Amino acid sequence: IFSEFNFRVSAILPRFLRAGPPAMALVVEEKDFSHILRILNTNVDGRRKVPFALTNIRGVGRRFATLACKRAGVDVNKRAGELSPKEIETIVTILSQPDQFAIPDWFLNRQKDRKTNKYMQIVSNDLTSKMREDFERMKKIRLHRGLRHIWGIKVRGQHTKTTGRRGRNLGIPGVVCK
Repeated sequence: IFSEFNFRVSAILPRFLRAGPPAMALVVEEKDFSHILRILNTNVDGRRKVPFALTNIRGVGRRFATLACKRAGVDVNKRAGELSPKEIETIVTILSQPDQFAIPDWFLNRQKDRKTNKYMQIVSNDLTSKMREDFERMKKIRLHRGLRHIWGIKVRGQHTKTTGRRGRNLGIPGVVCK
């Protein structure tokens, strides 16, 4: 009867009350842990797990960050603040030169660059400057995409008749509509 009673109570109790002991908190000595890391000119949160912390860097997504950690031999369940300087250096090398670590071409974010005709992974400030160059090139040669960037309207084929009206002035300039 007692075991039957426990079964009935456990079926009624919410899950968090019958879950057992609480999860352990992250306990690391303060001298070995850094809360903010500076990787590729980006502040990276040291409290997050390594692959998810690396996604703060522009041009690095979850899949590429996980692959970089595996190629570097870094445990993906480790916190970013626990990384040694050597591990950080290895990850930075993989992010900047993925072709040396057998990362396939289809995984990279810049395929067949217009000028160099090479496959590469572009991260951080380089990504911003390359995108700016691309937009300027499109505007210069009066490409359809470039013209739409100039006009400040949707570029990727979205409907514009009824959507995307916020943030733009409508009607006569200087007259406030009520």
